[in-house]
Amino acid sequence: VQFVESGGGLVQPGGSLRLSCTASEGGFPFSEYTMTWYRQAPGGEREWVAWIAATDESTDYPDSVKGRFTISRDNAKNTVYLQMDRLKFEDTAAYYCKAAGDKTYWGQGIQVTVSS
Repeated sequence: VQFVESGGGLVQPGGSLRLSCTASEGGFPFSEYTMTWYRQAPGGEREWVAWIAATDESTDYPDSVKGRFTISRDNAKNTVYLQMDRLKFEDTAAYYCKAAGDKTYWGQGIQVTVSS
């Protein structure tokens, strides 16, 4: 199974983007996997920015994005989303989704650039 991100691009500060991450195989037990979004800026370490549980769909965020980013999932579509609002220059990074369960899978990453 592969996880494919989409929805990245160039946006002005204060703008919004919605990222999607979809499992490529319809029979994948997506609902059993905890999903996490990470990002990595050039020269920086990969950091998590949003997490959603497999069971009760509870969520968590680091302080750097809390109140601006929202993670959600649609198990019927094998897709996790990251709604990013009030984007800042420092949100510029490659964004990755990770699926954690019996195994761990990573998406290939997608670029988000916040620039005026």
